[in-house]
Amino acid sequence: MKEAELVIIRQGALAFCPPPESGCSDSLTFYIVLPVMVMLRMTLCDVRQEGKEGCFPISFIGSIVWIGIFSYYTVWFATTIGDVFGIPPAVMGLTFLAAGTSIPDLLTSVIVARAGEGDMAVSSSIGSNIFDILVGLPVPWLLFCAIKGENVLVGADSLFLSIMILFGMLFCVISIVACSGWRMTRPLGFSMFVLYALFVFQDLGRTYGYIAEPAWAHPAWIGA
Repeated sequence: MKEAELVIIRQGALAFCPPPESGCSDSLTFYIVLPVMVMLRMTLCDVRQEGKEGCFPISFIGSIVWIGIFSYYTVWFATTIGDVFGIPPAVMGLTFLAAGTSIPDLLTSVIVARAGEGDMAVSSSIGSNIFDILVGLPVPWLLFCAIKGENVLVGADSLFLSIMILFGMLFCVISIVACSGWRMTRPLGFSMFVLYALFVFQDLGRTYGYIAEPAWAHPAWIGA
């Protein structure tokens, strides 16, 4: 993807044809990435160019707008595909959408980690989730309430249990990282895969009814 981007934007100009030495896979990647790169190039300012460094606030806001547009259509497409194949929206969000939104974080984290910026790699993965919770969720709700004058009702049958599981996962992640001496090692990575597999297993089990939820997962004060 990075190579295709460099081919499309070459010396500050857009290129609409792959180089002659490109293979089939490179040419296919080029044409897949080309429409997105053209749209971003026409609407966002490239702050990497000399003299445009001060335009970063505009590019930052424009990037958020484009992320919102891409996210809307991604969720729409995933929900539609799930309906066609009989897959619940919760399962599509937990698997396909979660992987699709996390892969860019993975790539950026690997790139900066190889550059020697380990703190940036870890902060990127944590900061993206914090941004989603503190900006991505409340801002649309705030706009809806301001425009419609109505409250946004948020709820689920197993919301309390899901929150408790997330807190437990957070505790396990911090504990495993601490036991690893706050270093990124292979056992640490394997442990993260195991935790994710367990989380997906229990969530899918509860979604399809294979795992019964305990009585304490539905406290009376939740519906009050």
